[in-house]
Amino acid sequence: MAFSGEEDDGLVERVNKVTRDWGGKFAVWHEPKWENYVKGWQKKGGVVIHCTMYGERIQDIISSLKKESHDKDVLIVVGGEKVPGQMYRLADYNVAITSQPHSEIAALAILLDRLLEGRELDVEYEGARLKVVPQKRGKKLFAARRSI
Repeated sequence: MAFSGEEDDGLVERVNKVTRDWGGKFAVWHEPKWENYVKGWQKKGGVVIHCTMYGERIQDIISSLKKESHDKDVLIVVGGEKVPGQMYRLADYNVAITSQPHSEIAALAILLDRLLEGRELDVEYEGARLKVVPQKRGKKLFAARRSI
């Protein structure tokens, strides 16, 4: 995960802690020149999907997104309140989850769910120290012991 704007070592550490606890291969870093990063992604043949309220409705373009992103690397850009106009011009797709104000994280979750057709819900991450045990009531957490 690359992020731009203010550098935030605390964010990097929090994400790294989540990865240590819940497993998987995930990296986070600060990208000071987001425009160069996006252009470089496209130059390597990747697809850029910008998740926004101001794009095309996801339900109208999801089949095109699936088709184009099937065998390519996908960069999903999630912005905040003041996304520069250049991002809208650079993106291969500007995708609206809804035309109403919404959480960027919720929009990302919906986009990923539609693209992956729910397969992400069955993923178990290698190296997880913690795992939620599904049950009807209550909370149950499995904590793996690791030798140091």
